[in-house]
Amino acid sequence: MTTTAAPPTTVVSFENVNKSYGAVHAVAGLSLDLHPGETVALLGPNGAGKSSALDLLLGLRKPDSGSVSVFGMSPTAAIAAGRVGAMLQSGGLMEDVKVRELVKLACDLHSKPYPVSEVLARAGITQIADQKVNKLSGGQEQRVRFALATAGANDLIVLDEPTTGMDVTARQAFWATMREQADQGRTVLFATHYLEEADAIADRVLVLYRGRLLADGTAAEIKAKAGARRITFDLAPDDGGVIDESALRGLPFLSAVDISGTTVRMQSHDADATVHALYGLGLYPRNLEVAGLGLEQAFVAITEAEEARTA
Repeated sequence: MTTTAAPPTTVVSFENVNKSYGAVHAVAGLSLDLHPGETVALLGPNGAGKSSALDLLLGLRKPDSGSVSVFGMSPTAAIAAGRVGAMLQSGGLMEDVKVRELVKLACDLHSKPYPVSEVLARAGITQIADQKVNKLSGGQEQRVRFALATAGANDLIVLDEPTTGMDVTARQAFWATMREQADQGRTVLFATHYLEEADAIADRVLVLYRGRLLADGTAAEIKAKAGARRITFDLAPDDGGVIDESALRGLPFLSAVDISGTTVRMQSHDADATVHALYGLGLYPRNLEVAGLGLEQAFVAITEAEEARTA
């Protein structure tokens, strides 16, 4: 009796991967797995190792130690098999050709190509298909790169800062397409500095810092990991007209304070105790709001805490 092998449950695997450039440890002991159908955001400050990790994933560089596998094979083998599409910041486009010609070339080279017209439409570049690549705007070039990355039925799509230069409408259309790809069981991994995109799009967030995986979870879990909450309120002129900044900054459990006019924004590791102490100052805060941190604020809090820990 012949049995059919079950499809792999791991799309990408990093096992204790290290990569250095001289004295710089770009990737340090990185271990993680990606699974089918996940949309994963890769976050980190400049120099965190995001681009190096993507280079290792795509076989553009080799690790000094550890291993990287894609669909149970080497990255170069997975790419040769037509299972990976990539949209990178680095690397130029062929200039003296028309958009349609470039997209057709990508489709012709793919083992499981989509029709050229479908690729153009998905990337929103049908109307510029007859323009030469060197006449495009930055946002249009990004959409062409997206078309090249999705010229065929890839099981893994890797995107490095994909929406840089795109306007709001193009960004929304782009992410709608990416959601469709994930709904079809494909894995989407993207590095971005637009943290609102990660919050809205990703069902999993990875935070890199100095080449190490600092946090791994849903956006909600990453926010909770920061261990702080946001407190916002207004102080009216009848509270004295002048805000006593030193008293506010002396409230317990604060990790950050921003005072703009009569509006006060705080981050606290114990919001209940902070608000109790706020009323203890004899103040009456208006429009008081206590909420969890946004992903951007949580990201800053986590990386700053790590910076302080390793200083």
